[in-house]
Amino acid sequence: MELLSGLLAGLFQTLEPWTFLMMLVGLVGGIILGAIPGMTGSMGIILLLPLIYHLDFGAALVTLAAMFCGAMYGGSISAVLLRTPGHPSAAATVLDGYPMADRGEAGRALGLAVIASVCGGLVSGVALVLVSPQLARVALAFRAPEYFALAIFGLTIIASATSKNTLKGLIVGFLGLFISTVGADEIWGVTRFTFDLRFLVAGLSLLPVLVGLFAFSQIFFDLSKAVKGEERVTQVIRNIIPSRTDVKRIVLPIIVGSILGTTIGIIPGAGGAIACFVSYDLIRRFHRNKDEWGTGVPEGIAAPESANNGTTGGALVPLLTLGIPGDAVTAVMLGALMLIGLRPGPMLFIAHLDVVHTLFAAFILMQFLVLILGLGGTKIWPRVLNTPRNILMPMIIIACFLGAYTLANNVNDAMTALIFGVVGYFMRKYDYPAPPMILGLILGPMAEDNLNRGFLVSGNDPMFIFASPISTTFIILSVIALTLPLLAKLWRQVQTSSWKQTDE
Repeated sequence: MELLSGLLAGLFQTLEPWTFLMMLVGLVGGIILGAIPGMTGSMGIILLLPLIYHLDFGAALVTLAAMFCGAMYGGSISAVLLRTPGHPSAAATVLDGYPMADRGEAGRALGLAVIASVCGGLVSGVALVLVSPQLARVALAFRAPEYFALAIFGLTIIASATSKNTLKGLIVGFLGLFISTVGADEIWGVTRFTFDLRFLVAGLSLLPVLVGLFAFSQIFFDLSKAVKGEERVTQVIRNIIPSRTDVKRIVLPIIVGSILGTTIGIIPGAGGAIACFVSYDLIRRFHRNKDEWGTGVPEGIAAPESANNGTTGGALVPLLTLGIPGDAVTAVMLGALMLIGLRPGPMLFIAHLDVVHTLFAAFILMQFLVLILGLGGTKIWPRVLNTPRNILMPMIIIACFLGAYTLANNVNDAMTALIFGVVGYFMRKYDYPAPPMILGLILGPMAEDNLNRGFLVSGNDPMFIFASPISTTFIILSVIALTLPLLAKLWRQVQTSSWKQTDE
């Protein structure tokens, strides 16, 4: 009853004009940015920061979640119409979405994508409502050893999951940890790595780093490409509403994809790209006519779209309850929430339970809004994809500068964003992932503070880390997260060499 009354109160809060308007802004902006290849949900959240910085916690959290959900669905639009997914999570949608559109059924493909996306979002929303409070109750028992181990686990899981090369992920993560030490030490007040620059005494602000690594770096990367001509949408959009036959064919793929996506989304670092391909492959394996896949079958759209949108609610579970992001977008969202003074974690469910209930109610509501916007805007979104880059890029550059500058009205923040934009460009160029650096910057102070507390309480005994089963479990999981990719790579090498010997 307490949960139901809280959800009802959250629904009323969501329906307040200003909160509802900001939710619509987040959804529409997310769909547009998600549909444009290269303009990810992470960039959308960064562009939102100047708007949400002075909002109340509930409206700000709802707006960020709306951007996340909108961007996740928006990726399917360019996947279907341009054969280029708006983000990696829509990569599997290309396999059957584009062939269906290519034979003149673009409207049918877009209709199937939005319905599957909404169903996946609803299932993940229910899981978010039911699982988060239970996990938060467990997390309330955390003390210094558990929080330190959790910080290490969060860094290692993102470092290993967001990069094809675990070593590169760890290098970037430790660089983020180093950057987090810049400024005055919280315990002794000693300044570190400031080089007598006054603005570094308080440390590097998170917002300029976010803007640089995710927004400016993308702009620089796009500008560095020699683009001879931009792909344009030419398909005619009609027959958007799926037929009864299509509905019957997609029911099972949607159920399987939604459950898989939600489950995978709850696992920190897994993300929508893994979920969509796992769901696609699983449904294809048990399909009667496997040879039809890749030619434009409804199941090939419904399975990955329900899965990648199922990860949205799932990824918010560890973010809200533990302060550990589920994927790259929620890593940026974690930084955004901390900037506005809202610290995710178990205490969020005590100090700001009303905010949590508002998010729960809004998350369910925004799925129905995605359905309305998706079906109603299928003839509008293709025009967005045809927007010339020479018009779009200057607008984004101006928004990024304003976002970095307006936090403290400080030119140094804008310069910091530019510097990290150059750093982020070279990281993209040489395949170094950005999320581990952000996680290092965010989790660094948490790890350092709880490490010092643990040493003080235990009398400088380093074994305090293994003082409880929970902290020990997190350390073991961290080791597994680091070694599993290496073992998988070693296994593939052994298999390849054995195959070669067999052929010989």
